[in-house]
Amino acid sequence: MMVQADFEDNIQDSDFEINHAPVCKSYLYRLQLNAPKAKRLVCSRYIDNKPPHYGREYHGAISRDDSDMFLRHGGDGCYLVRESQRQQGCFTLGLRFNGATKNFKLYYDGKHYIGEKRFDTLQDLVTDGLITMYIDTYAGDYIAAMSSEPVYEKLSSIRKSCKISRDQIDLGSMNGALSLTKTETVQQSVVGDLGASSYAKDHHFKVTNFKGLHWCQYCGNFMWGLVSQGVKCLDCGLVAHKQCSKLIPSDCQPDMKHVKQVFGVDLTTITKAQNTRIPFVVDICIGEIEARGLDSEGLYRVSGFSDDIDHIRSKFETDSANVKCLVSSVEDINTITGVLKLYFRLLPIPLITFQSYPLFIQAARCDVEKDRVNQLREAIQSLPAAHYHTLNVLISHLLRVSDKWEENRMTADNLGVIFGPTLLRSPEGETLSSLVELPLQRLAVEKMVLLHTTLFQ
Repeated sequence: MMVQADFEDNIQDSDFEINHAPVCKSYLYRLQLNAPKAKRLVCSRYIDNKPPHYGREYHGAISRDDSDMFLRHGGDGCYLVRESQRQQGCFTLGLRFNGATKNFKLYYDGKHYIGEKRFDTLQDLVTDGLITMYIDTYAGDYIAAMSSEPVYEKLSSIRKSCKISRDQIDLGSMNGALSLTKTETVQQSVVGDLGASSYAKDHHFKVTNFKGLHWCQYCGNFMWGLVSQGVKCLDCGLVAHKQCSKLIPSDCQPDMKHVKQVFGVDLTTITKAQNTRIPFVVDICIGEIEARGLDSEGLYRVSGFSDDIDHIRSKFETDSANVKCLVSSVEDINTITGVLKLYFRLLPIPLITFQSYPLFIQAARCDVEKDRVNQLREAIQSLPAAHYHTLNVLISHLLRVSDKWEENRMTADNLGVIFGPTLLRSPEGETLSSLVELPLQRLAVEKMVLLHTTLFQ
């Protein structure tokens, strides 16, 4: 096995360059450079009915022995494609590697593939295969042990310190956009409170085709190959080998540069990306409603104009720095309540999570009031931190709405009818059993409003 070089490269993140070497290990990168180069063996004769997705590397229905003879003369890295003599329409890739001929069943569905990876060209498939086989051959033991000496903690501390610096700048510029409600809880949720960074969140990894050179941010080793070299977190941008991603803790720190939207995003993700205890959509809307709308008859029951709601939603997505001024200028308070209801409806995981949903329904079924309170409190405590704090702020707001019921005609029972199906969604979807549970959803919200101080103390 080759000996690892005694020098290390610096890694460059998409946001900033980390000059705290050594962090990136160059061994696998240099090994990839030494892999055999793909060379197609050109067929010199004309072949009828050649598949259009193959080029001159296609040799027709030749035997396995003839293929081996051609490849032996070509040397390592040479390849050709032949049709099976026994099974028409089936094709084999013959490839010379490490002094031996290897044969692979070849497929095409718009892209070339042998296993899971898909390639636009056969040349790329062979190049990637040669790199993989070469690294597996000469660095198998190294790969098996590479995650045992991670650089993740060092990189993570650098990334977090840089993100906090950026967040302080972003929050300072957003200060004018955030609205403080009258409650102490909401006031603690905005600028100056970085508590959301402590919320536990799993990374949202997806297999990715990386362009250029990338290093795993867990083990510090090069991510070899041409496609599907590893995974990338869609929320924070962290990249890693697929095997290393299984060892990374639940410490994702989402960034709005990667999240890119506000509505329809997981609650923990958006609060961590904005570094606020609750989403600023909730904060701004509740602040505006409480400032001038608590006396409005039919509050939350009367719908706003859908075009106005969509317009404000788009501003939250694209112009957060100025959205506060826009919300304040909207005359119809029902438009603002419509935005808030829409935000909760579009959450991929409801405010009352699917996991906690059965606990709330069980509490609502309970006939003994004291037991119901205890069960509701336990159900609320089971929620993830971002969901708990947001529910606390929302229910506290709905309590103040219900306190004005003589003016706005919205009792705790009426608010339960409006918010029950939005906050509590059955994990089974819209089934017959979920329809049967609608009264229980309403009752759970009503009881949380009436018993807010007891449940959230």
